[in-house]
Amino acid sequence: MGTPSVLFVCMGNICRSPLAEGAMRAAAADAGLAVRIDSAGTGAWHSGEAPDPRAQEVAARDGVDISGQRARQVTAQDFRDFDHIVAMDLSNLANLRKIAPKDGRARLSLMLDHVPGREGKSVADPYYGSDSGFDATWHDVRAGARGLLAAMAQAPL
Repeated sequence: MGTPSVLFVCMGNICRSPLAEGAMRAAAADAGLAVRIDSAGTGAWHSGEAPDPRAQEVAARDGVDISGQRARQVTAQDFRDFDHIVAMDLSNLANLRKIAPKDGRARLSLMLDHVPGREGKSVADPYYGSDSGFDATWHDVRAGARGLLAAMAQAPL
């Protein structure tokens, strides 16, 4: 049994999923758990770009540096390589289900499925909104990361 792995996915991989990756890295480090963590987008519009500056700022205020991350698009191989693929919203989850190869092993879920009482809900996309939207997104992905990490610690693959 290897190191558990999680891929977080949003549309462009510059706001929500990089924040989720950063939140999960911080939660795993705080818990002393080894987890392979990455993020990607269902679209390729921002491939190679750093996270949105507003996302970097909200994470940095909490001591989490996501500036080194670079956007990439989800690949078929991701479904074979990761234990969990966690979508930020229902649209991206539907897209992931469409592109999942038959031999994929990743368990698909929504980020907020890992927060009691928020199951089935989407993490709001802050990209076109105000800076306060990034605060709400950070709060949501931190809660989701903590919940997913706790579940992974109790039921390792």
